[in-house]
Amino acid sequence: MIVAVSATGTEITAPIDPRFGRCRYFLFFDSETRKVEALSNSAGQAGGGAGVQAAQQVAGKGAQVVLTGNVGPNAHQALSAAEISVYTGMSGTVKEAIDCYLSGKLEAADKATVPPHHGMGAGQGGA
Repeated sequence: MIVAVSATGTEITAPIDPRFGRCRYFLFFDSETRKVEALSNSAGQAGGGAGVQAAQQVAGKGAQVVLTGNVGPNAHQALSAAEISVYTGMSGTVKEAIDCYLSGKLEAADKATVPPHHGMGAGQGGA
């Protein structure tokens, strides 16, 4: 099984990036081989639609699970359509999140945890 984790860096010891669509990196963990592959999130700097683009990137790598801090409604819908389970509320390191998932202690998120455009940051479209 491939687990995708939103991360701030390229190592398994990197902190979780709380943003899914605009995270800096995705780390892909293969639960069978225990190998980790880091991939820059190409959607992170998109003007709009970052969540959907990130979901497509994750699906394209064969992920079946996403571990992240938060996920917006469009990203959640795209991940659900791709039959990818989403687990939110992650914090700490990528390794800690993966260990927590593998222990079976997590419950999948059945909806978005933030409103649309939440991860865009201050000054982008705000008043």
